[in-house]
Amino acid sequence: MEPNTMATFDEHRPATRHSLSSKICRVCGDELGTRENGEAFVACHVCSFPVCRPCYEYERSDGNQCCPQCNTRYKRHRGSPRIPGDEDEINGGDDSEDEYHQIKNRRDASVHQNFAYGSENADYSNNQQWQPNGQAFSSAGSVAGKEFDAEKDGYTSAEWKERVEKWKQRQEKRGLVTKEDKSNDQAEEDDYLDAEARQPLWRKVPISSSKISPYRIVIVARLVILAFFFRFRILTPAYDAYPLWLISVICEIWFALSWILDQFPKWFPINRETYLDRLSMRFERDGEANKLLPVDVFVSTVDPLKEPPIITANTVLSILAVDYPVEKVSCYVSDDGASMLLFDTLSETAEFARRWVPFCKKYNVEPRAPEFYFSEKIDYLKDKVQPTFVKDRRAMKREYEEFKVRINALVAKAQKKPEEGWVMQDGTPWPGNNTRDHPGMIQVYLGKEGAFDVDGKELPRLVYVSREKRPGYGHHKKAGAMNAMVRVSAVLTNAPFMLNLDCDHYINNSKAVREAMCFLMDPQLGKKLCYVQFPQRFDGIDRHDRYANRNIVFFDINMRGLDGIQGPVYVGTGCVFNRQALYGYDPPVSEKRPKMTCDCWPSWCCCCCGGKRKKTSESKKKGLKSLFTGLRKKKNTMNYTRKRSGPVFDLEEIEEGLEGYDEHEKSSLMSQKNFEKRFGMSPVFIASTLVENGGLPEGTNTNSLIKEAIHVISCGYEEKTEWGKEIGWIYGSVTEDILTGFKMHCRGWKSVYCMPKRPAFKGSAPINLSDRLHQVLRWALGSVEIFLSRHCPLWYAWGGKLKTLERLAYINTIVYPFTSIPLLAYCTIPAVCLLTGKFIIPTINNLASVWFLALFLSIIATAVLELRWSGVTIQDLWRNEQFWVIGGVSAHLFAVFQGLLKVLAGVDTNFTVTAKAAADESDEFGDLYLFKWTTLLIPPTTLIILNMVGVVAGISDAINNGYGSWGPLFGKLFFAFWVIVHLYPFLKGLMGRQNRTPTIVVLWSILLASIFSLVWVRIDPFLPKQTGPLLKQCGVEC
Repeated sequence: MEPNTMATFDEHRPATRHSLSSKICRVCGDELGTRENGEAFVACHVCSFPVCRPCYEYERSDGNQCCPQCNTRYKRHRGSPRIPGDEDEINGGDDSEDEYHQIKNRRDASVHQNFAYGSENADYSNNQQWQPNGQAFSSAGSVAGKEFDAEKDGYTSAEWKERVEKWKQRQEKRGLVTKEDKSNDQAEEDDYLDAEARQPLWRKVPISSSKISPYRIVIVARLVILAFFFRFRILTPAYDAYPLWLISVICEIWFALSWILDQFPKWFPINRETYLDRLSMRFERDGEANKLLPVDVFVSTVDPLKEPPIITANTVLSILAVDYPVEKVSCYVSDDGASMLLFDTLSETAEFARRWVPFCKKYNVEPRAPEFYFSEKIDYLKDKVQPTFVKDRRAMKREYEEFKVRINALVAKAQKKPEEGWVMQDGTPWPGNNTRDHPGMIQVYLGKEGAFDVDGKELPRLVYVSREKRPGYGHHKKAGAMNAMVRVSAVLTNAPFMLNLDCDHYINNSKAVREAMCFLMDPQLGKKLCYVQFPQRFDGIDRHDRYANRNIVFFDINMRGLDGIQGPVYVGTGCVFNRQALYGYDPPVSEKRPKMTCDCWPSWCCCCCGGKRKKTSESKKKGLKSLFTGLRKKKNTMNYTRKRSGPVFDLEEIEEGLEGYDEHEKSSLMSQKNFEKRFGMSPVFIASTLVENGGLPEGTNTNSLIKEAIHVISCGYEEKTEWGKEIGWIYGSVTEDILTGFKMHCRGWKSVYCMPKRPAFKGSAPINLSDRLHQVLRWALGSVEIFLSRHCPLWYAWGGKLKTLERLAYINTIVYPFTSIPLLAYCTIPAVCLLTGKFIIPTINNLASVWFLALFLSIIATAVLELRWSGVTIQDLWRNEQFWVIGGVSAHLFAVFQGLLKVLAGVDTNFTVTAKAAADESDEFGDLYLFKWTTLLIPPTTLIILNMVGVVAGISDAINNGYGSWGPLFGKLFFAFWVIVHLYPFLKGLMGRQNRTPTIVVLWSILLASIFSLVWVRIDPFLPKQTGPLLKQCGVEC
């Protein structure tokens, strides 16, 4: 892009961001077409909602026969087959179309069935067509409601012929085509291909009513029971233990509020299905250019010693081998530690990728991360038919082992840093020797100008990025690094979508990007999506998942519930973003149908009732568009020269030209200044933000892009801009993911949860107790920071576009750490009651006992029904419940106090990177039994000791006082054992291996030994017992 054409920013910008083209079908995304007389086809004569002829025919034959926007019954057009309810004469003429056209129209319409399941634009009344047998969706016509088996590179001749024949048979069974209408097989095959491509790319699969309805009923019943339970608890205080009773009631009320915040966002859980074959048919047709949109993939890393380079290399290799057009994939690796070790690792990785990528694509192997592919304990010969596979696999495994040796040598070399610092191969000092004071660095390894693979084919672009760091500048940790990659990618490739991955999360499903494209490239839903979130799945976790590392309850229950509202929250990795959403733009506004009015009211009444509001809304719309309308005029008259010693794109003369323009031209230039205040002083980047479908603007000078990319990652680029405030990843919390997703949802964007059968991504999780607690501490600390900031969901953006249940979910994500205070008190109360002999509940009558019983039964019923519709196992639910207590009384508690100190007193806490362990073949779960002392272990350990001592003291007291004291003891023992059982995994991790002695044996041995000792002392079997009256001295000298 030459500097004398500053106004070219808007030459390639769409006409408007807030309107949808009226020439495109709002159902399937194809062109509307024309009628016999050459005029544009208009399905509805009331609101003119754009619907193409095939969709119109389908709606009349198999749908609800009404317009999706105004719900007016469709009138019959010339050439359309008659259906029950049609009038004799429609549109002023008689229809005399022959039977052939009727059959053809019905055939075209039949292949559009289920079209409404891929759209969330309007409340179509045929979104769910229930069959009499209770099936959720119709499976008639050309769509069977499932993915076809073959999805890659077409079919063999026999497979294709069989597929077409099955389609013909289904059409004949419905009576949509006669056997005589088969003259041209090739034409029918093309019709089938076009029809299949026009089908929705995804569909929404609601949970069966037989599973979800009882679940909702039990939730409402539990809410009613809670009301009666609290009525009893408040009206019947325990006067002999009033402080304990008051604390317990306050804790129980807080637990009830937390349950409401967690439960009701799960009211509308849904599932989604994608159709990858239709995506390929629609955007990858033979003989045509590939129309799939590009994707930029971001990988972030900080410390290669804590995040092993071999793990990062595997993540990069899985990205380079992804099943997506190579020219449309770019991988950006952010090195926030400016490590030469990672720089050299990527050089080795780029060289190894030249052999690894063609091997993966030739034999279609999964996963495409070599470390995890070669370590899989499965039959790798399954479904492999090429005779050369075994030979090539052995050779590739040998080359990967050599690659690992080279990476290990680099790691060993990096352990001892020379006094003069690292030196590059050409003899120059490494610019990042001082990790806190170094310039920005960018290195492009692969791509069009880089090396090709061993087969001579192009590889995806691989880019190393290390942003500039200087003392005195705030760098905002991971959020700042992500924003730097957003700007670099916009300058170099500018893909419309961005995939964000942690360095230890490799692509486990090579079609993961295609799964996301089924939503993001949907003609209706895609325009409103800010991101597609995938669930996190993990490798290397013990079979029992002692510390709930898999987090199955959150990813398989909570996130699916949010998907039915406004979308799942962003969890920091495994997420495909819409670039426009990250730029702070609002989603496009759909055209709303005009209000139904009549002529019976006078015009002055309409003006009084609705005129003022209409004018106000129009003025608001004009105000929103004012920022982006200034760069469209006088493109050829605004010429700026570049000084030789200045930057690549000099903007100094913008203000000098204001005197020679009229008011409109001045507003255009001021709009340019608004862009600079919003996005920063980079014309190339500003131009890229206006290209909605990605790609570099025309006229861009590619030779200067690297220099411009260095400019946008300079440490002072974000000063006095909206980066981190309204644009990109939002600053202000160590959990920038929650904050970023929350801001986008507040603007009205939607998100989607995609759960393919084969997990899209897999990563590593800390299985050691101390590491796990520190990870949870960091998450909770971020939530506390958000709670104490202006972005707190309790008061931010009320009256906006965030739905109420979605807000409840966000409130739950930032208040859950504060549950640690009542949880700690509630876990201490049983021990206090056992030691003092008092209890928080007085003697209850039969009616009160019914409410206690009903509450426990409702809790159990809610859990059982939740497991039923979600498919989560009871073990996962129980582990989640246990770690909720363990984390609540340790990490969450510390997070609350650290957050208060940080926000109120300015005492900052260090950001600790969770260590990613490389695979250890000698002991797969060695870290599980490794004991690392930390202060987070003190509160849970104290609670276990207190409750165990309380149990021993309570039982001994009951033995001393006789039979009558056992009754009140059972309630106290129940609560004490509830605490001990929930903290049992913590105790197990605290004790380590213990020479592989089962921890339960040690625990019960101590407990039973203590009880037996007390009983032994009470009985005193070796002392002689006196019989007869007990004689005592009277104290009087007789």
